[in-house]
Amino acid sequence: MPSRKMFFPRIPILLLTLWPFVAQSAAPGGALASPSPDPQIAAALKNVSAQRVQQTIEKLVSFQSRHTLSSDQPASTGKGINAAAEWIKSEFESYSKACGGCLEVKTDEFIQEPGNRVPKPTKLTNVYAILRGSDPANASRIVLVTGHYDTRNSETNDATGSSPGANDDGSGTAVSLECARVLSQHNFPATIIFLTVAGEEQGLYGSAHFAKMAKAQNWNIEAVLNNDIVGGDKTPGATTQDPRTVRVFSEGIPTNASEADLKLIRALGGENDGASRQLARYVASVSKQYLPAKEFHPLVVFRRDRYLRGGDHTSFNEQGFAAVRFTEFRENYDHQHQNVRTENGVEYGDLPKFVDYDYVANVARLNAATLASLASAPAPPAKVRILTKSLQNDSTLVWEASPGGLATGYMVLWRDTGASDWEQAQAFSNVTQATLPMSKDNVIFAVQATDTKGHRSLPVVPVPER
Repeated sequence: MPSRKMFFPRIPILLLTLWPFVAQSAAPGGALASPSPDPQIAAALKNVSAQRVQQTIEKLVSFQSRHTLSSDQPASTGKGINAAAEWIKSEFESYSKACGGCLEVKTDEFIQEPGNRVPKPTKLTNVYAILRGSDPANASRIVLVTGHYDTRNSETNDATGSSPGANDDGSGTAVSLECARVLSQHNFPATIIFLTVAGEEQGLYGSAHFAKMAKAQNWNIEAVLNNDIVGGDKTPGATTQDPRTVRVFSEGIPTNASEADLKLIRALGGENDGASRQLARYVASVSKQYLPAKEFHPLVVFRRDRYLRGGDHTSFNEQGFAAVRFTEFRENYDHQHQNVRTENGVEYGDLPKFVDYDYVANVARLNAATLASLASAPAPPAKVRILTKSLQNDSTLVWEASPGGLATGYMVLWRDTGASDWEQAQAFSNVTQATLPMSKDNVIFAVQATDTKGHRSLPVVPVPER
C-alpha cells in the first residue's frame, strides 16, 4: 500500500453542495455551511450505544489488572492483560460474524526488549480488526482508530495490584470497539482499521511497534484517531467538567519533517498547517455535519498533547502519519494512575462509577463519523502545485487527478494567513487546473477532490513550482 509523503497537510472542510465554477457563499461570521449528512453514516451513528460502551468498560475492568507486565499470566486465569486481549479479539470476531465475516481479526504480537519501565523481555499484543474497502481502486487507503487497553496504578511497574483503568483507557478501547461494531454493518470504498494497543503506560511500546510495521509495509494511512481518557469523568459534586466537549490535540509542524521541509514551511508560512492539525480541523468540520453543537462538539487544541504528557498518536506522528488525540475536557487526576482507596473522604482509583457512558458514546459517534467520512471520500488530488514562475496577482493551481476514480470534481479552498480555518471555497468540474483572481501572497490555498454525493477528500496544500 504505497504512502504519499507530504510535509504539508491535506486539509478538510465542510462545504455546500458542489456547484462547478461558482464560488461558495459564506455564512454569517465567515464560516462555510455544512453539506447534508450522508444517510449511511447518519444511520451508523444512531446505532452507537451507551449501554454497549458501559458493558465493554465493565468487562475490561473485570480483568482486575491489564498491566503490560502481567503478560506472563495465562489468559486461562481470566485475569491480567492476556485475558483482556483474548476477550477483545473475541469481541471483534463476534462483530465479524454479525456482518458475515466482513472483518479480518488479527493480532500484532512481539517481544518488547528491556527498556524504560520494562525490566525484562515482555510479550506485547496489539489486537485489531480490518474492514477492507469495498472499492478495489481505493481499498489501499486506510483510516485508523485506536485506544490502549493496558492499565497501571500508583506504582508504575505493579503488575499484580488492582488497576481497573475504566477511563484510562477502557474508554478509548470502548470507542475503538464500538466504532468496529457499528461501522462493520456498512461498506466504504476505503479501508478502516480498528486497533487496540498494549504497552502505552510503559512507554507507547505497542503503538510504536504497530506504526513502524505500517511504515515498513508502506501502508497508506491517511488518518489516525487516538482515544485516550475519553470517559468524561463525573466525580460527584464536581462542577468544572464539560460533558459536551472533547479535546482534540494535534501537532503543528510534522515531527518527521526534514530540513528541506522545514525550510519550505518557514518560507511559505506553513507552521500552522501540519497534516495532524488539518486532521483535527477535519474532525471539527465533521462534528458540525453530524452532531448538534449544543449537545456535543470538539475543542481543537493547537498542541501535540497536554503539558509533560504523551499518547499513542505520537508513535504514528513519528512515522509520518497524520494523527490526533481525543481526551475529555477536564481530567481528574485522583482517578488516573492511582491505587484504589479512600483517604480523607476522597476516593482514588480509575473506577467505572466515575465514567460518563453517554459522553463516551458521543466520542464514539464523532470518531465513527470521521472514519466513515474519510473512508467514503475520493482520494486526495496528487502533486498539487501553485505556479510561481511569473510575478502576477492571479493565482494558478495545478494538480494530478485524484486516483481511484471516485472524484467528479474539485474544490479550491483558501483562508487568510492568520485565520484558523478555511474561509472560502470555489467548486470546479473535473479539471486539473484553476486560476483565481487573488494573490497567493495573501492567502493559503488547498485543493480537495469531491464526488456527486458530497464526500470530500482530505485537501492538499500546494507547493510552489517555478
